[in-house]
This record gives sequence, C-alpha cells and structure tokens, in this order.
Amino acid sequence: MTNVDVHQHLWTPSLVTALRARREPPYLDGWTLFLDGEPPFEIPPADHDIARRAELAAADGLGRVLVSLSAPIGVEWLPEADARPLLDAYHDGAAALPEPFGAWAAACVRDIDAEATAKDLDRGFVGLQLPANSLADAAGYARCAPLLDLLEERDLPLFVHPGAAVGSSADPAWWPALVPYVQQMHASWYAFRAFGRPRHPRLRVCFALLAGLAPLHGERLAARGGRQLEGDQGVFVETSSYGPTAVDAIVRALGVDAVVQGSDRPYAEPPRHPGYGLGGAAAYAFRIANPRRLLTGEG
Repeated sequence: MTNVDVHQHLWTPSLVTALRARREPPYLDGWTLFLDGEPPFEIPPADHDIARRAELAAADGLGRVLVSLSAPIGVEWLPEADARPLLDAYHDGAAALPEPFGAWAAACVRDIDAEATAKDLDRGFVGLQLPANSLADAAGYARCAPLLDLLEERDLPLFVHPGAAVGSSADPAWWPALVPYVQQMHASWYAFRAFGRPRHPRLRVCFALLAGLAPLHGERLAARGGRQLEGDQGVFVETSSYGPTAVDAIVRALGVDAVVQGSDRPYAEPPRHPGYGLGGAAAYAFRIANPRRLLTGEG
C-alpha cells in the first residue's frame, strides 16, 4: 500500500534549459520566469532540486509523487512548432525522474496531435494533464476529443489543472491563484458534466484544487434546473491549497471516495494531517484507495 500525492511540480534540467532558450513568454531568465498575464516570478532553485524533493517526499511518508508540467506557464496553448520543444524537454526530464516520482504527460491543445501524445504516453506516463481553460465549454471538448478518446482507449486518467491566467500588473501576487485559476476550475467542472461525460462515458478524471469548489454549488444547480451526476465513480478532485473546512464540505457534497491528496508542491505544502481532521479512514481513502482507483480503475 503506497501513499500517493497526485499533484506536484518539479522542473527538470531539460525543461529549465528549454525555457531559458526562449526569448518570448513563457521563458526563464536565470531563475526569473516571464509569462503573459502575470508579473515576473522568482523561482527558488532549491524547489526543483530532485534529490531534495525526494527527501521531502520520504519525510511526508509518500511512496509515489506524480509531477506535471506547470500548465499556467501556457506551453500547451503555444503553436505546435513552439510547444513541441518544451513538451519534449518536459517529457524527457520527467520520464527520467527516479523513484518515488511518476508523471502526467502534457499535450498541445492549440494544434491537437493525438499520435504525438500517444508516443509520449508510451513512455510510461500515468495519464494526461490538460489545462482547464482548454476544457471550459463544448468547443473545448470537441477540439480535445481525440486526446480524450486516446485516454479512454488506454484506460488512463485525465488531470485537469488551471491554465494560463489573464491579468494585469496591478493585480496582487495572489490574484491568479484566487481568481482566474478558481474560475477556470469551476467552468471545467460543469463543462465536463455538460459536454465531457456524455461524450466520454468511461473516462476517469481528476480536477485540481477541489475543482475550484464548484461541487458546492449543487444546490444552485438544482435550483436552476440542472442535475448533479451522483454516483459517478470516475470523477475525483484533489486537495491542493485547501484545508479541513473546504475538504469537509466537498466530502459532504461528493462523498469520501471522490477526494485524492494533491499538494501542488512547491507552490503549497502537503497537509500536516492527511485526513484533514476527518480521521484515519479518510486519510487512507485520500492517499491510498482513491488514488489507486483514479490511476488504475481498480477498487
């Protein structure tokens, strides 16, 4: 039995080198990250030291840590010719990470290439991460359908993560994480129910940051004539950046079987108490049983 964190980020040397080779956002100048829509961000190099991160995982009692491309930097939305060198650098580095690390694959969503994504998945990635702003409406699901069909064919899960934020220099530093990221997750949660699940009935999917707390709007959905998809065993949410209050509310809305632990390290820390105050059975569900069902489909 292995404790799993489904959501961390670890920039390998190959990805860092590829970002430093660029002169337009997204790019790195030393360890300063430049993006469209966000102020320059200073990255602590120690956050992406592989040996140190493995030690932190061991200290947290984690047997498996899943990393993914940081979707807010916007690689997936670049034209294929610009995205591919960065995607290749990410996949090369992530595929070579030592234990306890595994990784989600990534894909260009502006120019869909399911064959390229299939080759990336062949390298042992656990599933595919897509930015939430690529799956926010019917058009997004139509565009990304070949990628989601591929996941269903291979019985692999989808991880929906906030994509690039749109903001201004006047915004406070916390603005992207609290406003556009949450809005994207809210939209992607309901878009999946309206357009994704009918088109992809067997797809397992995990939404980052408790889907922006979108599941808590079930009463409003019902008041407006909608219907929650109750008992959908293929839908999960992960806990990054939230604590006991939010997790307890989500468990009340979705049930304990829908929640998996994700920390978003190095941008946030894993919980000090893995059960979020809900007890040992909840901790087992969040860190062992539920991640196993997400990743393998097996109970």
